Amino acid sequence: MTDSALNAFALGWATTSAAGATLDVWFPMPQRVSDAAAAALRETLPVGSSTITPAQAGTLLERLDAVAPEGRDAAAAQRALLEHDRPLIACWLPTDAPIEDTACAYLKLHLLSHRLCLPNSLDLANIFSHLPNLAWTNEGPVALTELTARQLAARAAGRILDVHAVDKFPKLTNYLHPSGVRIADSARVRLGAYLGEGSTVMHEGFVNFNAGALGPNMLEGRVSQGVVVGAHTDLGGSSSTMGTLSGGGDIRITIGEHCLIGANAGTGIPLGDRCTIEAGLYITAATPVTFMGADGERLLKARELAGASDLLFLRNGHTGRVEVRPNGNAITLNEALHAHN
Repeated sequence: MTDSALNAFALGWATTSAAGATLDVWFPMPQRVSDAAAAALRETLPVGSSTITPAQAGTLLERLDAVAPEGRDAAAAQRALLEHDRPLIACWLPTDAPIEDTACAYLKLHLLSHRLCLPNSLDLANIFSHLPNLAWTNEGPVALTELTARQLAARAAGRILDVHAVDKFPKLTNYLHPSGVRIADSARVRLGAYLGEGSTVMHEGFVNFNAGALGPNMLEGRVSQGVVVGAHTDLGGSSSTMGTLSGGGDIRITIGEHCLIGANAGTGIPLGDRCTIEAGLYITAATPVTFMGADGERLLKARELAGASDLLFLRNGHTGRVEVRPNGNAITLNEALHAHN
């Protein structure tokens, strides 16, 4: 495929409201297809999402098998959908354009969580306007206008409709389980989160959509929207990273490899590799810091150290000032703890 093409394709099932509105779409095996497969799709499907029958989907998969045999594993997984007499959603995105409907929004979220695209690599413009606010229940998504009627029907049948959340984004584990990942509280990882092999998300950890950890990582803190955490980095309990949706503006926060953000600490600036922020210390771009270099002390704004490696951020217990010193030690994660086979 060419560098400018997205060439994303998936077959899935949609949940719809009583009025016929699409609530969510489950794509069990999205793909980034080859140029040969893309040419076949271009001749067969309209750009965007469309509804097709199982028979039409079977014919399409056979054609893709013929022109792109390297995609047969994915096609085989999608054929399980054809065993049920239920219409399918086909979504075909040859290029990465702004989102035009709910199915396209869900395909892009699946691409991130299936590790087919990295955070911040997709155009997610319009995503909020195409993700309806829903009641997420033990019986799947429910339109808010239909929630009371569904609750009444459940009670009348002797059941309770358990509403887990009212939100635009569902939890990741209702759609897939990324290999080599442990998630202690599934409600705290949204669909659209990227979790690399060896990632551990503990009970206080949270990973938003279009954010993630490249793995292996220990995540006991918050990975906000747009934030990417490098391999072998540990976010301590209740620590935080400032995302573009929570005050970070247009600055993308990245944290390098072998870093430690201590418990209840956080950062609003990007960090390079082998950086440590002591527990309880939150660094923002405007935080005054005293840099303790080999040539003496310098008073800086923290933004001037954005992206630098080998730094230790701490608060002087006597003076209260924030100091930055060269960091000679990199943390090491417990390999056995992150081997999630």
